[in-house]
Amino acid sequence: MVTLSGTNIDLRALEPEDLDFIYYIENNETFWELSTTQTPYSKFLIRQYLENAHRDIYEVKQLRLAICGKDEALMGLIDLFDFDPVHKRAGIGILIAEKEDRGKGYGKEALKLLITYAFTHLNLHQLYANISAENINSQHLFETCGFEKIGVKKDWTFVSGTYKDELLYQIIQNNVH
Repeated sequence: MVTLSGTNIDLRALEPEDLDFIYYIENNETFWELSTTQTPYSKFLIRQYLENAHRDIYEVKQLRLAICGKDEALMGLIDLFDFDPVHKRAGIGILIAEKEDRGKGYGKEALKLLITYAFTHLNLHQLYANISAENINSQHLFETCGFEKIGVKKDWTFVSGTYKDELLYQIIQNNVH
């Protein structure tokens, strides 16, 4: 079974050639709210990150994979973060960069692939996602992939002078549909 290859997309490790794409993502202020980023990143820092991206998830506690179309065009990123092998859980986040690639099922396919990978190869028991209460599209994506909303973090993020709620979603391995 190939867990990181789907019908329309593949998930792959980051490559040095991904520098410009990651630079675009990390420095695009419209995405900063998703990652709680507050400052831009230099190409130097991103290059250093890419040089170390091969490090083991058990060592660095995170894994970032590129979402690519079958034509190998890079369209987004999907992450496991706060990897905890003792409690067998991790956070998960996803970004499809361009609006024209959203709503076509690529995110759903990528999320399902990473869920399978996390439960099969990393032997995780659960995954969780933190989603803005305003991000209806992400809520729907995670719900269609089997995640359940388990809580609301009131006034969790402060964005553009306003506090916003954040929703906590979770999927437990035994409950995967």
